[in-house]
Amino acid sequence: MTEFRSGFVSLIGRPNVGKSTLLNNILDEKIAIVTDKPQTTRNRIVGIKNLPDAQLVLVDTPGLHSPKGLLNEALVETSQSAWRDADIALVLLEASPGRMRKGERDIMAQALDEQVPFLVALNKIDLLPARDGSSLQMLPMFVELVNEFGIAPEEIFFLCARDGVGVSALNRRILELLPVHPAYFPGDVQTEMSERFWVQEVIREQVFNLTRDEIPYAVAVEIDYYKDLEERLSIGASIYVEQNSQKGIIIGRKGSMLKEIGIKSRLAIEAFVGISVYLELHVSVAKNWTRNAAQIQRFGYND
Repeated sequence: MTEFRSGFVSLIGRPNVGKSTLLNNILDEKIAIVTDKPQTTRNRIVGIKNLPDAQLVLVDTPGLHSPKGLLNEALVETSQSAWRDADIALVLLEASPGRMRKGERDIMAQALDEQVPFLVALNKIDLLPARDGSSLQMLPMFVELVNEFGIAPEEIFFLCARDGVGVSALNRRILELLPVHPAYFPGDVQTEMSERFWVQEVIREQVFNLTRDEIPYAVAVEIDYYKDLEERLSIGASIYVEQNSQKGIIIGRKGSMLKEIGIKSRLAIEAFVGISVYLELHVSVAKNWTRNAAQIQRFGYND
């Protein structure tokens, strides 16, 4: 009889390396928001993959970077805590034709120092010049990982998380490394996130996608009310920014930007919950909230 395996796998990497995309691909469900901007993920996002003989608990974290400001310090602390909570770590690096950058080398050095088994995945191979599988092992990054960091070649995986390339092989190896342990969550649970939190994230995702420059990074979202009326969800949410000028950009000319954020958010929520949604959005200013420890905690980024 096959022994049941279960464990926590932390996804570790720099901002915009594809951790959230990989999480969603493994789960075959959009749990974490994804944008093309770095530092989209701000919280510890847990996704659960249930299999007949295993339960894989994936933990997505904010990207590791050199923090500037209180908010970024809180995000990095969330990422660092992922090492402590993991049975296995998956270090995700962005595949490139050149050598590893300092930030990537720092992450690898930490991976070797931590008392946690880990695998390495080189993501975004679709952005490399055309190569076959064997020539990928000639990449300077791969050679450095093997020769300088002592990583066994079979523990390095090549991925395009967006398209699912290489994900099955990675999944198989992760499952082999999971400890023998009963399931941590019921078999019908796919995330420990509440629906309210997920709605906040969807709204913030649309702000990231529809605005530019510093605006997305100045945004936090709070749910004002959340009423399940059986055949319809009625949701009110506030979008907070740091400055009045940012408030004007979020609202847009004659409310056009806020309306577009609302429509796209509502459609995404309806697709997820399967019933109609009434969504009411407001925009408010929380002056310089990313530099205020109490406000950062209020918005849930320093738990």
